[in-house]
Amino acid sequence: RLFRKAAKQGFASAQFGLGRCFEDGAGVVQDEEETVKLYTQAVKQGLAKAKYALGECYANGKGCVQNEEVAAKLYRQEPLQSYALAQNALGSCFTVGRGMVQDHGAAAQLYRQAADQGLADAQFTFGDCCMLGAGVAHDL
Repeated sequence: RLFRKAAKQGFASAQFGLGRCFEDGAGVVQDEEETVKLYTQAVKQGLAKAKYALGECYANGKGCVQNEEVAAKLYRQEPLQSYALAQNALGSCFTVGRGMVQDHGAAAQLYRQAADQGLADAQFTFGDCCMLGAGVAHDL
């Protein structure tokens, strides 16, 4: 109830929090379209974690039409360029050419940045890049 009130008053963190509730069905009936609506409101106010979450919705077609270009655009926005989860997701986009031109070098750089922040998935994937020589020098 408090999330709803604060979200209606325009608080980005509340909009994001209420969006998560709708995404997970926590205390409300799960509603992916409402999730996208609330994340979009929070994104308009510049909330970084909402940009990442909305990007994930577009990447996976949850509550909206799947659009990998929109997802990649959201992952690239400031301040997500230093947000490990977004770096990892954008690295994945570059790896397979999802929503952009395939670029293994850019992907490896993003995985490394996310790995340096301690993101285990990125550490594993950057290790694969090194082992395979994908975008970086082959290094075992």
